[in-house]
Amino acid sequence: MEPIIEMALSELTDQPSGLDYSEKKVIWPETNSGKAPTWEELENKLKELQSEYEANQYQRDRALAYDPIPEQLDQIYHDIDGWKAKIKAVKDKYPKP
Repeated sequence: MEPIIEMALSELTDQPSGLDYSEKKVIWPETNSGKAPTWEELENKLKELQSEYEANQYQRDRALAYDPIPEQLDQIYHDIDGWKAKIKAVKDKYPKP
């Protein structure tokens, strides 16, 4: 799933909190310890998550290109070399960056 600002918030804190989009601030109950993350910290974390998401595009592409697991198991049983060739073709088509 593509990263959203709520994901950034959950990465920065596990304490109860919310977001005020119009004021661009974190809603931080008085019962929480420490200081609320700033909106800038949230945006920086979101950029980090987005970069990670984009860098892992090849994983999502590969997952869609592979045959379903039951078919792969059948291929392994009947023709392991053919299965290896199919896997290699997908990996070659969608290489790691």
